[in-house]
Amino acid sequence: MEHKPFVRGLVLALAMAAGSTAFAQVSIHIVLAPPTPQYEAVPMLPTGYVWAPGYWAWSNDHHVWVRGRSMLQRPGYYWQPDRWDQRNGIYTRQVGRWERDGNEHQGKAPKMKKLKHDKGRHGGKHDSGRN
Repeated sequence: MEHKPFVRGLVLALAMAAGSTAFAQVSIHIVLAPPTPQYEAVPMLPTGYVWAPGYWAWSNDHHVWVRGRSMLQRPGYYWQPDRWDQRNGIYTRQVGRWERDGNEHQGKAPKMKKLKHDKGRHGGKHDSGRN
């Protein structure tokens, strides 16, 4: 009797069940305001990537800084960064997420106007910028 298909199916089912619990959301409500965001220099990003800025997370009864990161752009969406909302003295962390882009270009770069050449209006063909 061959048990490989049964074992393979069982392992796959267990992996899927374990993986589905990884997406559970946890809301954190605290009374301690997060510190001012830290400055991060945004690196040059390759085409098709966006920057998700760093944010303060809550871990073991204190705030910890999570550094910013580059992410692959989703066409038709923009990144809504992680943030803390305050209501009635309670701070609640809102996890970053992709939001639909309301622009008509849906993630495509807008077309730029073509610049017209100077045509020698400022000193001629070999103008060096000196007067």
